[in-house]
Amino acid sequence: MNLFFHPKSFETFCKCTEFANISICHIVMIIIGLAFICLAVIKEFAPIFLIPIGFGILIGNIPFLDISLQSRIYEESSVFNFFYQGITNGWYTPIIFLGIGAMTDFSSIMSNPKLILIGIVSQLGIFISYILALIVGFNPHQAGSIGIIGVADAPTAIFISSKLDPDLVGTVAISAYSYIVLIPLLQPHIMRLFTTKKEKIIRMKLPRVVSHTEKILFPIFGVLLTGFVVPSGLPLFGMLFLGNLLKETNVTRRLSEVVRGPLMNIIVILLGISVGFSTKSTKFLTCNSMKIFILGILSFVIITIMGILCIKFLNLFLRSENKINPLIGNASISGVSDSAHISQMVGLEYDSSNYLLMHAMGPNVAGLIGSTLIAGVLLELIK
Repeated sequence: MNLFFHPKSFETFCKCTEFANISICHIVMIIIGLAFICLAVIKEFAPIFLIPIGFGILIGNIPFLDISLQSRIYEESSVFNFFYQGITNGWYTPIIFLGIGAMTDFSSIMSNPKLILIGIVSQLGIFISYILALIVGFNPHQAGSIGIIGVADAPTAIFISSKLDPDLVGTVAISAYSYIVLIPLLQPHIMRLFTTKKEKIIRMKLPRVVSHTEKILFPIFGVLLTGFVVPSGLPLFGMLFLGNLLKETNVTRRLSEVVRGPLMNIIVILLGISVGFSTKSTKFLTCNSMKIFILGILSFVIITIMGILCIKFLNLFLRSENKINPLIGNASISGVSDSAHISQMVGLEYDSSNYLLMHAMGPNVAGLIGSTLIAGVLLELIK
């Protein structure tokens, strides 16, 4: 009892509090974390991602005295560090892809294979962003992490960054999740600018009905093809197609429901708070972070434009009854379903009975495959 009330003990306790160690950088990061939570709660922008990330930012930027307390995120013996290793070692992303596969219907690209080309070609904008990152002074490993941000596919961006430059994981992840918010703010203006009035009202043929057998064979052939072409992407492709196979067979319904439900929810929470942990103020609040954010926005815009232009180019060789509405080109951004809903919204502005959502899901899921494919190529070339 005397030890507890000893003046030196009290002084030591005070030195270990946040108030004794806080800096302006910590305050800025805490404000950013609170902003993420407010966006999620008030504006309902991607709440399942932004709330865990925002709360993780708060936890990750509570300053500690530089002594071993076995509770800090970057101490190997701490519980939080165990969660954080899920990002640095790339554990979370493959499980996220397992859940995405169990929630994704690939019939839209099986019924209209041309849409696969749109999703993949538009992802070549990643290489343009990669080159721009090199020009402004980033090394190849950093440029590879930055280039992938623009597809708004945060799990893939986190996975690639953890393999190429773990120090950028926090900045890359925050940027990638921020662009999910930008989808409804930027894409409609780009779509209106790069399409003519005639193109905006193109009506596409109803997609054919895909058989159950085709749906089962697609993930099997998909993993074999992508695995042979880009073996470094197997942790993502393999889990994506496994999740889809669990969904489509109808004999593993219980596994499919667990994967896309409880398991997915748990990993999203752990991934979100771990992303927040990685935003240590000394690494996040730098000039490079601002450069990364700007390059990511450029990448986002470039990929959106390339998706639209790819369709316009394809239409030059298609009969009038087979033409594709360029408004679905924005959906090749692989922030799954969000960008497809923007295609539907803008399309209805010009023709209130032209429903593009089912067509837009084609380049949307193709963009998911394409971004993962390009990410694997980048990983192989750089590593």
